Amino acid sequence: MGGGSSSKYSCGSASETLEWIHAIHQFLTPYSFLINAHVVNFFNDRLWEAIDEDWIDCLTNEPVDHLLQIPSGIFQDHWPPSLQQFVIALSSLVLPRHQAGLQSILPNMGMTSLNSVLTQGMNMKKKHEVEVLSAVVDSIANSVGADTIVDVGAGQGYLAQVLSFQYQLSVVAIDSCSHHGNVTNARAERIKKHYAAQMRKSGSGSRSLNVPKTVTCRVMSADMLKAVNDMLLYEEDVQHPQQIGQSVSQPSHAGLDKRRLPSLCDVDNESSFVLAGLHACGDLSVTMLRTFLECKEVKAVVSIGCCYNLLSEEVCESSASQCGFPMSTGIKSAGLSLGKSSRDLACQSAERWKVMGKDAGLHNFELHAFRAAFQMVLYRYYPEVLITRPAIGRQGKALRRQQQRRNLESSLHPEKDDKAAFAMEKDSLFQGISSDEATISHTINSADKYSLFEKFCKSGLCRLGLKPLPDVNFKEVWEEAAPFAEFIGPYWSLRAALGPLLETLILLDRLLFLQEQGSSVEAVMLPIFDPALSPRNVAIIAKKRN
Repeated sequence: MGGGSSSKYSCGSASETLEWIHAIHQFLTPYSFLINAHVVNFFNDRLWEAIDEDWIDCLTNEPVDHLLQIPSGIFQDHWPPSLQQFVIALSSLVLPRHQAGLQSILPNMGMTSLNSVLTQGMNMKKKHEVEVLSAVVDSIANSVGADTIVDVGAGQGYLAQVLSFQYQLSVVAIDSCSHHGNVTNARAERIKKHYAAQMRKSGSGSRSLNVPKTVTCRVMSADMLKAVNDMLLYEEDVQHPQQIGQSVSQPSHAGLDKRRLPSLCDVDNESSFVLAGLHACGDLSVTMLRTFLECKEVKAVVSIGCCYNLLSEEVCESSASQCGFPMSTGIKSAGLSLGKSSRDLACQSAERWKVMGKDAGLHNFELHAFRAAFQMVLYRYYPEVLITRPAIGRQGKALRRQQQRRNLESSLHPEKDDKAAFAMEKDSLFQGISSDEATISHTINSADKYSLFEKFCKSGLCRLGLKPLPDVNFKEVWEEAAPFAEFIGPYWSLRAALGPLLETLILLDRLLFLQEQGSSVEAVMLPIFDPALSPRNVAIIAKKRN
């Protein structure tokens, strides 16, 4: 056995980052057939035939746990040399994900364990993320002398509340969902009561408590984010300062009348901001970086991206284009693009594959076989569905995430049963499939796969509002697909191995965008979370130099 992630590239300067990007593009080009494949058509298009025959023959006979390690850059000594070289070369290009030594990089960072009041409602993953990120943001805010933290895409306000109550920072929590704002406010009030009671007991009741302000608004552009900040400054001018914890609600982009408000970026004032985003979804992470550059009062940004599948992408004809990818002039000039399949694949996580477990991985591959065979049913008997509804949907996503979490916790606590978790992150497996089918995988055995496949199909048709036609022959479809189902595992493992490399490309594009601003901006890219707990663990941290 050999391998493991050990990138030989660096991104300390724009030229180094661009060199890394070009190396990734050169490596990926021959594998576009694998990246852009629609895996639901695995049987229809006989996708396994595009893979090197020696690779498929070798991997078909490998234990499942060996397949699950390929995305982590681990290969076996008896594999064909060309396959070993593929894994080695790929691994050398992927950004290493082991958690950085933050104390040495940010020497003024003081991370403290969060109490049970602040962590109420958080799972283990969220607690770890908020605990680390809040300390990082506090350190960055202190280093630039910022007055206010803007938590972008705040969700239920976990990060905002820790920054307010634990670190005594002024915080604005922005989210597009009004329900999240209401939850944030209600939760903050409960926490405030606890802290107020503690302060009375200790005799320090005169100290005021910072409570996050909440804003409900669709942050669709940098201008929108600046307008929200304008509004907050305007509100503070006309209302009493002690009226905190309020919710300022704006239903849409048109709801903000910027003509009535002074512009944050044009008015000479003393305010300064740090933008922070914990897994800000899709283009929201991109908007944060652009706003950081465009608004002089924003002194720093700490951005951890997520949901690359939701990134906007277009052929950018000029550097002024506002697409989510590419951001950098370097990638635009090179004419690099991704496409939907690449953005979807970038969401795959090597860590999630590695901790999946043998049984969970096997069940996963079997479910992929069911889904691809179900596509044959649709193609053969319901062709109009594929024409009118090319994207069937992503039912079962919540269950999939629950199962991922159970798998993660079982890996950290071996006494728990790791068979409960089997999901691969953000793939196309559950398109059109209900939660009921997910439980099927726990009972699959060689004797009843066909009957389970039939149930799978009928439930899938029900999801689509369809009834089985009298002439539908599920058995014939399954017997046609079953002999090639063994190729699903090797194929998906090789394809998923490209996911972390595609994510690296997206992250390098964002870093290069900042580096292209020259000496006015200091930017770094750091894995700040434990990747076993939080696979999307890379933070882009940028500060403006005075």
